[in-house]
Amino acid sequence: MNMMRTALLIAALTAFFLAIGFMIGGQQGMVITFLIAVAMNAFAYWNADKMVLRMYGAQEVDARSAPQFYGMVQQLAQRAALPMPRVYIIENEQPNAFATGRNPENAAVAATTGLLRQLSHEEIAGVMAHELAHVKNRDTLIMTITATIAGAIGMLANFAMFFGGSSQNGENRNPLGMIGSILLMILAPMAAMLVQMAISRTREYAADRMGAEICGQPLWLASALANLDNAAHRTVNHQAEANPATAHLFIVNPLNGQRMDNLFSTHPAMANRIARLEAMGAEAGIGAAPAPRRVAGPWS
Repeated sequence: MNMMRTALLIAALTAFFLAIGFMIGGQQGMVITFLIAVAMNAFAYWNADKMVLRMYGAQEVDARSAPQFYGMVQQLAQRAALPMPRVYIIENEQPNAFATGRNPENAAVAATTGLLRQLSHEEIAGVMAHELAHVKNRDTLIMTITATIAGAIGMLANFAMFFGGSSQNGENRNPLGMIGSILLMILAPMAAMLVQMAISRTREYAADRMGAEICGQPLWLASALANLDNAAHRTVNHQAEANPATAHLFIVNPLNGQRMDNLFSTHPAMANRIARLEAMGAEAGIGAAPAPRRVAGPWS
């Protein structure tokens, strides 16, 4: 059901993109925008993971440089029946994590030093199980595609303001004229953002559930989410603030409310996520709280 909903939302996002092309240049414009979408998604498919890891200054680690953290990811990947992903650590005080990569065979998971320092072993396991769930569900590719199309819609909407009103022979290709172009410029990016939010939220709920199944303890992840949400509002993630389009990649929203981008959150309400995980724990008869937080550990 979640995958069908995601497919329908991606189809809606693509339809927005093609509609803008039609408004700008008629049938020819729609064909051109389709070709642009194919080229952008092809580029994102092969390069998005490298770009985002470089953007956040992520450093790859292995069993020698970060034995506990790498070993934990390795065990969780085995439990999830996944190939071992590349493992990265980001020097950032905000506790957070994300997964990227075009498929499970070319995946990477990254955690900040803030996460490794501030959360317990059990909570970190819950977080990384969530990220591996994204890999298993191929959400990393889905979210890359949606972010690429949403960004392109914003770009084309701006073009519509300048080029949507006329054609080479002086005829108006835009059935709504200049007023239509202005409305398109304002409403199309908002509609694309809402669709992107819906896709992201659907995938986060699914990853929470699968992540809890991978680590075997829903309350580990529930406790981690509560701590991450509190810390994210207190700590500024400067890279994320400079690149808000990547916010949907993280397990919790890395933007702390200083920018207008936070009016539209790409993550579900934290209370709802935690409630669902607690319900999973209750169904499984798990009532014990996670171990107390351990601040220090030889993670890196």
